[in-house]
Amino acid sequence: MIKLIGEKVSLREATQEDVNELYYWKYEEKNQEAKKWNAPYLPEKQLTKEEYMNLWNQEYELFPGVPPLLAVLINKKAVGIVSCYWMDKHTNWLETGIVIYDSDYWSGGYGTEAYRMWIDFLFESTHLHRLGMSTWSGNIRMIKTAAKIGMKEEARIREARIVNGEYFDSIKMGMLRREWESHRSKSCNRKEYRGELKH
Repeated sequence: MIKLIGEKVSLREATQEDVNELYYWKYEEKNQEAKKWNAPYLPEKQLTKEEYMNLWNQEYELFPGVPPLLAVLINKKAVGIVSCYWMDKHTNWLETGIVIYDSDYWSGGYGTEAYRMWIDFLFESTHLHRLGMSTWSGNIRMIKTAAKIGMKEEARIREARIVNGEYFDSIKMGMLRREWESHRSKSCNRKEYRGELKH
């Protein structure tokens, strides 16, 4: 089992308990604040608990030992996920994402640490050339989080998204492997997370 431990958060392959908690946050929690920011312009079908569990149980790896998503744990509770998917396998380009469902942890650096750990893990565990992410101009927190870990804005498609009847830009940010290496060397004085790989 993959488990990455940071100062405030940890990432791991989801246990049954984690999946139950994440299903609650994604579909059953009343306020659903995360859905107001995490691609609110895309319609999303509600899955049954069984269908959602099947997503986590699929034997699917992007690379050996690299699953497409991990649970984000804060105070030993699963409150979010980090994810990735291929944009172009031929050019070693993955898109990545993060969502913290519990809004109590939307400040204090939790998301930034989790996202940095995920990006570090993906670059360290693969030969990927670039990682990217997509969001909309109203999601200021995600844009700032990506910038903090070293991503650069690469494209802005003007007024391409509609949220609550208002137009917003579509934003694409990314990082090349050499930029990640440079960014890591500049921030080497920060405390690194500890990665534990358990089989």
